[in-house]
Amino acid sequence: MDRLIKSARTSGSLNLSNRALREVPDEVYRILDAVGDGEKWWEAVELQKLILAHNNIQALREDLRNLSSLAVLNISHNKLSSIPAAIGELASLKSLDVSFNLITSLPQEIGSATSLVKLDCSSNLLKELPCSLGRCLDLSELKASNNCIAELPDELGNCIKLIKLDVEGNKLTVLSENMLSSWTMLTELNAARNSLTGIPDSIGALSQLIRLDFHQNKISSIPSSIKGCSSLTELYMGTNLLSSLPADIGALSRLGTLDLHSNQLKEYPVEACKLHLSVLDLSNNSLSGLPPEIGTMTTLRKLLLTGNPIRTLRSSLVSGPTPALLKYLRSRLSSNEDEVSGSGTSPMKDEQITMATRLSLSSKELSLSGLGLTSVPPAIWETGEVVKVDLSKNSIAELPNGLSQCSSLQVLILSSNKIKEWPGSVLSSLPNLSCLKLDNNPLSQIPSDGLEAFGKLEILDLSGNPSSLPDRPLFSVLLQLQELYLRRMQLHQLPPGLLSLQQLRILDLSQNCLTSLPKEIKHLTSLTELNLSDNNISSLPPELGLLEPSLQALRLDGNPLRSIRRPILDRGTKAVLNYLKDKIPEP
Repeated sequence: MDRLIKSARTSGSLNLSNRALREVPDEVYRILDAVGDGEKWWEAVELQKLILAHNNIQALREDLRNLSSLAVLNISHNKLSSIPAAIGELASLKSLDVSFNLITSLPQEIGSATSLVKLDCSSNLLKELPCSLGRCLDLSELKASNNCIAELPDELGNCIKLIKLDVEGNKLTVLSENMLSSWTMLTELNAARNSLTGIPDSIGALSQLIRLDFHQNKISSIPSSIKGCSSLTELYMGTNLLSSLPADIGALSRLGTLDLHSNQLKEYPVEACKLHLSVLDLSNNSLSGLPPEIGTMTTLRKLLLTGNPIRTLRSSLVSGPTPALLKYLRSRLSSNEDEVSGSGTSPMKDEQITMATRLSLSSKELSLSGLGLTSVPPAIWETGEVVKVDLSKNSIAELPNGLSQCSSLQVLILSSNKIKEWPGSVLSSLPNLSCLKLDNNPLSQIPSDGLEAFGKLEILDLSGNPSSLPDRPLFSVLLQLQELYLRRMQLHQLPPGLLSLQQLRILDLSQNCLTSLPKEIKHLTSLTELNLSDNNISSLPPELGLLEPSLQALRLDGNPLRSIRRPILDRGTKAVLNYLKDKIPEP
């Protein structure tokens, strides 16, 4: 013990976990008063980090106030029944972990620890949270799961920097409309295993939300405002009282996992067939049939239907492999279309371009998607200050020089055309371009300096262009890039320069030939979504677990992973990242 205390006076960090302690040693509270012989008292530093986890400590003394420089305090997995009021005098405290104790209440004085960023009070006996927490304006992560909390204090709405909130396993019956609307930075909300009867309409204000878990409540409907959760990738609504889904759920373009098991659903809406899901759990509902449009959900890897009274499908299809079921539903869809429509698409008319051009005068957005165009109409650069142009799903082979006149253009969508040559001269003359989508074109190789003019580019999609990437670093010049989509590129390794993209939030490498990831992936510290599905990856570097604070969605389905057990994979992103982090060798 003496050796550890002495070392702490040098490092400012003291770890006394797993030592069967019944109380905090007195020397800890007066760590600078007990400088021993041979020590240079003028070189001693105040304690900044104190770890007391996994002991048998029953109380903290008010002497805790002596540790005024403490930034991190972890006293989880002990036998505490209370926290001293002196906790409020720790002005530098940023992280407090008191989880897995016997605490019945937190002192109001905790609101005076205004530097608090992370608070974990999960797995205690709390019946409420102190309203003074609303004074901790820097609070970004609050874990209060597995308690007996019946209501959250309205003052928590003041914590507008909140990013993660975990209140699973409590007795909540309602979430406040105003409180929810103030948490616009929230990326993860877990309110599973409560007694909630509804979801506030203000849920739509959470445009940054990535993971939403409301499973095992008493919720009877999902509000149409859910469409505002445009970043949502995982939605868990299993074991509720849902009888229908809003059509607006089809607007969640990033949703990958939708869990609706054990509800009372009678149908799955056609609008929701537009989702790009990997997992859809509809088991144990009241479905008597499925819309054939589900067959168009080609990204779906797992569709669970057992426990439904489905009469329109053979039981062997319902319980069989998902691809076979999707194929059957597609065949039903195509036969229906033949009966209804008969002939092909109608030819493109000048009136359609004229109408779209007229609308763009006010909206500054011009959409000419799917009109069978073989060239870019002059109307685009004659329109004026247009900021967004959508030319997707046409047969355009090259970009005309006239497009260079669109100096205000910020978003250019050229997906699913016939562009072969990199249109560098035209694109480099668009100084304000922030979003470029060139996916699903027969692009030949991009010049190694092809992206140097795109200093403001934030979104880039090159998916489905397997021959387009050069050997030399390409992406390192895109310092502002936040979203990068490289699906179906026949990649065997990460492209050069990619790991230098410090602003990158979304990286899609699905449907490639990757066999491994470099440990340097840990440098992408802004990453919130990483899609590695449908590759040949058998193991992941433990360093990937270091991205756990930011990475909210990790998609791994369709890989021959052998190093991580299936139960861990099934528990989702956070469980996988924590597992990997625990595998990092000690330095």
